[in-house]
This record gives sequence, structure tokens and C-alpha cells, in this order.
Amino acid sequence: MSAPEVLVHRDPDELAAAVAARLLTRLVDIQAARGEASLVLTGGGIANRTFAAVAASAARGAVDWRRLDLWWGDERFLASGDPERNETQARAALLDQVPLDPARVHPMAPSDGPDGPDPEAAAERYADELASAARPEDHGPVPAFDICLLGVGPDGHIASLFPGKPALYDERPVVAVRGSPKPPPLRLSLTLPSIQGSREVWAIVAGEDKARVVAMALSGAGTTQVPAAGAVGRARTLWLLDRAAASQVPAGLARIASP
Repeated sequence: MSAPEVLVHRDPDELAAAVAARLLTRLVDIQAARGEASLVLTGGGIANRTFAAVAASAARGAVDWRRLDLWWGDERFLASGDPERNETQARAALLDQVPLDPARVHPMAPSDGPDGPDPEAAAERYADELASAARPEDHGPVPAFDICLLGVGPDGHIASLFPGKPALYDERPVVAVRGSPKPPPLRLSLTLPSIQGSREVWAIVAGEDKARVVAMALSGAGTTQVPAAGAVGRARTLWLLDRAAASQVPAGLARIASP
């Protein structure tokens, strides 16, 4: 597992713009090397602001969007098109504005999908889809994603893995989450092994309400207390923060990003 690199940007707007630029550059580089790339999307305000910045970028055409596989780290188990679904928000901010190959876009099933209102069956379906995309060189039941984007909640959760909840200890690739402390109560989520199998994990965090858990995650806290401490990639781990979120990070761990 890789040691975290921590980059601090001035405010949420600068953070979103910088992450968008970094993401476009990295996807271009990966596609230049391999012809294709895979990306795990996340939800939340700063993620959607980042997706909108990608959509607005003059450089977005440098990515071959039809050679990009898109997955989700977690999803609110709601009906298709519900405005609270991460998929719905990502489509509005970015996905509907770029020429994706629909066969390479892999949303998690909605509550009115093929498994109906059964989140366990929906989780199994997504695990099967991941398994069918995994290659021998991935060394596991899910693809080794090139980049996995994650947000972090004020309680330290990532994806829909909340402190002390059973999903945090589950070793299956995908789990149903019942009784989420953050509404809605039903969710689907990748588990820590799936996240940590990614080549790169990027935690994108803005806001003073996240400062305490960011500092804990970067200071050796356990994943039981702070799931975000498990936001680690095989080859690279990036924590991309605004100044408010970085305000309690120990001196020497973070550096101010160039403007």
C-alpha cells in the first residue's frame, strides 16, 4: 500500500478546478499507456463540483471517453432517476455531456431495478458485474481500478462504510448497507478490499467540518474509528484538500499546491 500524499488548495472552487485538471491529465496518460482507463466515481458536493469543472474544461476532449470504464463506489438505494442518487448527480454534472460508451458505464442498481427493493440481491449483481470485468492480472474479484475517487464525511466515512458498522468489516466486494446513519438508510457500497485494490485512491475533501477526521485518518487512526484511514491505493494515495479541511493536519504532512 502507498503512503499518502497531501495537497492543499485554497478553497473548494480551487480544489475542484485543480482535481478536474489533475483527473483529465491522469486519464490521458493512462489511456496513452494502455488504450483505456477505469474510474470509480463518488458522490457529494465537492465531487459534483469537480465533475462540473471537468465538463467545463477546454481539455476534456483530450480524454477518449469511449475508452473509459466508469464504476461507482457507493449508491443510495433509491429509484432510478432519483435526484439523490449519485448516478443521477454525476450524469447531470458530467456524464451526459461527454461521449461515453453506454456499455462501459456501470451504475449500481436502483430500487426499481431488476432486483426490485432487495439491496442484497442488487449488491450481488454488482459484484458479479465487477467479477466479469476483472482480469487475471487484477489478482482479485474486482478490477484493479486505475483511479478511485472518494469523499469523506464528517464522521470519517468513505463510500457507504460508516464507523463501527458491519459493512466496514465485510470482505465481499460489494455489500448492502442497512440502517445508514446518514439518510437514506438503504445503500450499496464497495468494501475496503475493493477500494484498496485500486491502483490510485484520491480522497477529495473540503470543509472545516471534515478537519478532525482528516487529521485522524492521516495520523494513524484505525479504520474502525475512522474508515477514511482505509482510503489507500496500491500505487498511489492522494488526499486533495481545501485549507479548511487541512486545518488540523499535522505539520509536515501536507504541502500547499501550486496555484
